[in-house]
Amino acid sequence: MLAERGVEVDHSSVDRWVQKFTPQFRKGQKRPVGTSWRMDETYIRIKGQWKYRYRAVDKRGQTVDFLLTAHRDKQAALRFLQKAIGPHGRPVKVTIDQSGANTAALIALNTDADADSNIGIRQRKYLNNVIEQDHRAIKRLIQPMLGFQTFASAQTTLQGIELMHMIKKGQMCNPSGCQAVLFPRRLIAPDISASSRKTCPIKINATEPFIFVQAVMLI
Repeated sequence: MLAERGVEVDHSSVDRWVQKFTPQFRKGQKRPVGTSWRMDETYIRIKGQWKYRYRAVDKRGQTVDFLLTAHRDKQAALRFLQKAIGPHGRPVKVTIDQSGANTAALIALNTDADADSNIGIRQRKYLNNVIEQDHRAIKRLIQPMLGFQTFASAQTTLQGIELMHMIKKGQMCNPSGCQAVLFPRRLIAPDISASSRKTCPIKINATEPFIFVQAVMLI
């Protein structure tokens, strides 16, 4: 895609940009999400070993949060839920699969909270189709990669992929207000906004290489 736009860059340079600029780029504001969440975990291979990626979306498919963990247990699920609740507040209900670890984590959250703020727990497989479909959009970008060699690089790269996915869904806002994603001599992201929904894309600073690459990928 970069070559088609007259830009020559080595894949290793792109990887270095991802590792350096993703944490900075994630500082953009995020739109509020709903109070009915769908939570699930999926697998990812890092240096030949399976690790686990917890994710949650609301009933409209908007990304709530994500977390890469080394284990799939109650502690990992609880850590993910606490991370998601921090910026978004407690959900009214969470739909999960038959995972005992996720159930135990939600029960632990309810035990430490007032009765009025208890989270409803639903275990209905068909209701989790929303997040299963959302998983596919992320996996489609991960599968062509040659794999991850370290946990840290996998975590940062996945953050960049998730961020790009949220931008496409119109979830991110520039702190200075809702502005188009601009690139010199061309408006590069007209397709991010659909007439049927309100979006608030980030204004890209093309002097930062990684942001430039992410912007090109959004076309």
